[in-house]
Amino acid sequence: MRKERYAGRMSPIWQLLEVKATEHMRRHPNEWFETDPTRADRLSGRAAGLSIDYSKQRVTDDVIDGLLALADERRVLALRDAMFAGEHINGSEDRAVLHVALRNRSNRPIRFDGVDVMPEVNAVLDHMESFVEAVHSGAWRGFAGDRITDVVNIGVGGSDLGTRMVCRALGSYADRGIRVHFVSNIAPSDLASKLAVLDPKTTLFVVASKSFGTQETLANARSARRWFLRSAPDEAAIKKHFVAVSTHTERVREFGIDPANMFPIWDWVGGRYSLWSAIGLPIALFLGMDRFKALLDGAHALDEEFRLTSGRDNLALILGLIDVWNADFLGSDSLAIFPYGTRLGFLPAHLQQVMMESNGKRVRIDGQPVDSHTSPVLWGGLGTNGQHAFYQLLHQGTRLIPSDFISAIRTHSPIGGQQRQLLANLVAQSRALMLGRTLEEVEAQMRAEGAAESTIERIASHRVCPGGQPSNTILFPQMTPEAVGALLALYEHRVFVAGAVWQIDSFDQWGVELGKQMADEVEPFIGTDEPAEPFDGSTQWLLDEIRAHWQADQNAD
Repeated sequence: MRKERYAGRMSPIWQLLEVKATEHMRRHPNEWFETDPTRADRLSGRAAGLSIDYSKQRVTDDVIDGLLALADERRVLALRDAMFAGEHINGSEDRAVLHVALRNRSNRPIRFDGVDVMPEVNAVLDHMESFVEAVHSGAWRGFAGDRITDVVNIGVGGSDLGTRMVCRALGSYADRGIRVHFVSNIAPSDLASKLAVLDPKTTLFVVASKSFGTQETLANARSARRWFLRSAPDEAAIKKHFVAVSTHTERVREFGIDPANMFPIWDWVGGRYSLWSAIGLPIALFLGMDRFKALLDGAHALDEEFRLTSGRDNLALILGLIDVWNADFLGSDSLAIFPYGTRLGFLPAHLQQVMMESNGKRVRIDGQPVDSHTSPVLWGGLGTNGQHAFYQLLHQGTRLIPSDFISAIRTHSPIGGQQRQLLANLVAQSRALMLGRTLEEVEAQMRAEGAAESTIERIASHRVCPGGQPSNTILFPQMTPEAVGALLALYEHRVFVAGAVWQIDSFDQWGVELGKQMADEVEPFIGTDEPAEPFDGSTQWLLDEIRAHWQADQNAD
């Protein structure tokens, strides 16, 4: 790419936005609402069934115009078009980025190196559908002739988080008689606690690993295999109780899984974007293939909004640009995700990977250091639980923390007036974070409550909330597969936009790989003799401490 595309913070557009940011931080968002009665109408919109209000962000029309100019300068939409066209936009790994093809419900040709990938995508969907139908109908049974009642997904990262989150989100649709369980942590208790309540005769394991070599996944899969074989008549029974999502046929066969029961995934699917692929097989087994396809439908609808629109009409574009604005111009270093409703409880964890693994980078795609901050630290938790915990930091802390409030408008589980209360809390909290409460307002309230002047003077300042905290609110009619699909695709494209502005490769994860490599180097010396060449002092001290405890245990035995 040409050097002029990397003007960075020296860009006149960037510098103009820095001036605007200084001006905006001197003003309180309340002023904008007081002087502009149409603000919320302009700074909001709808996309693929989602209603999105970003009017509480610290932006004005001229800031939005400046951010759109920055997107043009960084050729964000050109990179979008390159992604949908199957170009190798993952430069460090020389790969295309085509998770959008997995949910291309229009079946429009999408080409990778000149070849339409849709026939392969559709073939895997057909394979998934026939397998899911066999399990649900009872045509597929365990080694003893019993129907499958439990599915255990063994994976980690992208092979776990998204699938787990969707199953939790859409649990109201779980009517196929299948229970799902997820094992991802290599800590022994994760797998042991699941196996303790399962019957090997009625359990199906889905081993999800693109390479079929992921350390944590294979360790858990081998332990599950040993547990299963203690009850099975012979190793041939593995074929009825283990299936794989992978690209590595030979490793799958060596494990004992029939390659006919292997569901392929492609190199152009990043792990954190893979729930739309056969990695989502547990979703289909839990909910039915029809609902899995509805999930794809919702994501595809948002994809089309992102692919075919520009400017203010493209809400994923706008939200991604606002993330850049908050991080680089307003100085925020985090983003809080607050789903209201317990079924979206795993959403922050999934989005942590989508955002921080994608944009937690320090060099541009040309290999040069970035000259701005990149991904915010994403965190969050359920409302209303968080209102009684960490919301205190947002209301009266010293940091600027943007947040997203997310909820379905209607519930699948109506009990009394609780959904009304839930939504009232969502609306009120985003309003309170924006408006705050001034010292004058606090004093007036305390006087109205009959407080003595001495009491007011002593504690009024403790009750002041400065407000001005920016937020988005995302609503949808009900927690349907289509709504969840659209919501997840919105965040994926929002992350893409921010990464494109920062000119980083949002689709590699070399930092993750480093940790894996070092684990392989250290593992041979856990509890054993010292290495010939000592590690750094801290690592060596920890190894010595572990070895001393393990040897003490052995001597006690």
